[in-house]
Amino acid sequence: MTDASANLGVAASEKVAVVIVAAGRGARAGQANGPKQYQRIGGRAVITHTLDVFLRHPRTGPVVVAIHADDVELFREAAGGHAERVTAVVGGATRQDSVRLGLLALKGYAPARVLIHDAVRPFVDAEVIDRTIMAIGERQGALPALPVADTLKRESTTGMIDETVSRAGLHAAQTPQGFPFLAILEAHEKAHHMGRSDFTDDAAIAEWARIPVKIVPGSADNTKLTWARDIAMADQRLSAERPRFPDIRTGNGYDVHAFEAGDHVTLCGVAIPHNRKLSGHSDADVGLHALTDALLATCGAGDIGTHFPPSDPQWKGAASHLFVEHAARLVRERGGRIANADITLICEAPRVGPHRETMTAALSRMLGISPDRISIKATTNERLGFVGREEGIAAIATASVVFPGEVPE
Repeated sequence: MTDASANLGVAASEKVAVVIVAAGRGARAGQANGPKQYQRIGGRAVITHTLDVFLRHPRTGPVVVAIHADDVELFREAAGGHAERVTAVVGGATRQDSVRLGLLALKGYAPARVLIHDAVRPFVDAEVIDRTIMAIGERQGALPALPVADTLKRESTTGMIDETVSRAGLHAAQTPQGFPFLAILEAHEKAHHMGRSDFTDDAAIAEWARIPVKIVPGSADNTKLTWARDIAMADQRLSAERPRFPDIRTGNGYDVHAFEAGDHVTLCGVAIPHNRKLSGHSDADVGLHALTDALLATCGAGDIGTHFPPSDPQWKGAASHLFVEHAARLVRERGGRIANADITLICEAPRVGPHRETMTAALSRMLGISPDRISIKATTNERLGFVGREEGIAAIATASVVFPGEVPE
């Protein structure tokens, strides 16, 4: 096991073992997206955030995670790079039994102290962990908790208020709860052998076993994710805090067509009088063909030939705006928004400048974007190559599309 704190001056004998409880089904949070400890907040599983905190803490040593038998693959995926630094054990039917099995898995390490933490408290911080560790004694446990702030009411059997309960001395318990290792293991084993399975946390077992437990200040951020709304709010919180990598994709397209006898060329949807025309697929509009490929590239949808094979007679002489509109529709069906389109026409003639505004208006209609998001440029090939010899026209197109979500890690 990797010793993350060796360089921080913490002796191995002083390190505190950790049991993370992650075997529950989390029915109250809903199962549509799996058990709540594996649901994603801020782009990662809840338990991944929890593991991060404990594995980075300079005073923690071996970490055991009690998981459900059905969650082996879920845990392996969530643990990611942590998988080799933790020991996963199959938990029991109750939280109490899962903790006991986690403690038994630590016997070989013989730690002096242990922290027991709920996997669905991902916002625990190093300060709470420090306070809990410092309060653990040879025969004393430690419990982070917050004084109860709300007025408490006891309900009667009829659903009415029976009485107001004094808040004096009342605290809401949190985790991690810390204990001398052998003492809490013996308490769990004793409860197990006596058939006691009704303890709601480890401090309750310690109290039953007459192990004193000191209360230390908890944290308002150290909330337990219980309901679906808790998970949604946690995701909003982390999503607002972490850097975002929007899914912006760029596609390129290139096309070239030779001249043949004719009286006009079609470029970017506009017919321009000329002493020759372009020969090729459909109306041989090199600008729109290149743009079609650029748009298709942003969503991995192949190229113009995939959707409109040149061998298919129905596309002979077809207007190329049909191809662009088809590609734009595919992009939008996948949730994409076209941010801009840039086309460079490479030719010695005809002159493009006088037609640029008309071309831009045509592309605006095809793409459904404003003219200021469209750029049409023209350049010569300085009399070099087939373009320079006026044997044909080439075009290069670039399209930028923003898709929902973020770039995967």
